[in-house]
Amino acid sequence: MRAEDRRKEARRKNLAVTLSVVGVFVVVVAAMFAVNRLGSGQTSAVAAGESQLVRADSHRLQTAADGKVTLVEFLDFECEGCGAYFPVVEELRKQYAGKVTFVARYFPIGSHFNAERAARAVEAAAKQGKFEAMYQRMYETQKQWAEKQVPADAAFRGFAKDLGLDLAAWDKAYNDPATLERVKKDAKDGEALGVQGTPTFFLNGKKIEPRSSDEFKAAIDAALAG
Repeated sequence: MRAEDRRKEARRKNLAVTLSVVGVFVVVVAAMFAVNRLGSGQTSAVAAGESQLVRADSHRLQTAADGKVTLVEFLDFECEGCGAYFPVVEELRKQYAGKVTFVARYFPIGSHFNAERAARAVEAAAKQGKFEAMYQRMYETQKQWAEKQVPADAAFRGFAKDLGLDLAAWDKAYNDPATLERVKKDAKDGEALGVQGTPTFFLNGKKIEPRSSDEFKAAIDAALAG
């Protein structure tokens, strides 16, 4: 086996181990979820052409023209497991560009001190067309602000500044109760769908639990071939 092939195989095995560990982590988060959820209450009415998986205003990271395959992720920006899956999803987006629609939905866990704030920060950026940029920034910087019991508002505002956003408009949106309600709407849909931890993935409406990038790709390939 060539040195490059050995390196690729090592990376693949490391990722499989990481995602297996993440699977255990999700179970722990699910247990915490039972007593620490943020957005309780009735779900919003489902309009024509919508579903609790994908709403008209759901954030699509990219869209496949044929609409045949859709991957929905309920996520928490402070969740270590979500952070571990982030590069996997980014790689899948590259590999299946134009073939698969990727949808990101908020599901902040109540026990994560800054999770709701992070979701509000991303939603405030989305109002200026920068959802994806702020979404990526949250994961790229997760270790800097996550797992701390102090507000990360200043850090998130700094990200908005770095992205060149109108800070006055971002501040207004960040603190607007409607922004929090938008986040909670996603969370309520997740609850109705049985989401109990993050990340939770649905592929064409079916919950999947891939333990490696190869399992993820196999599931997507099967959906595309179906």
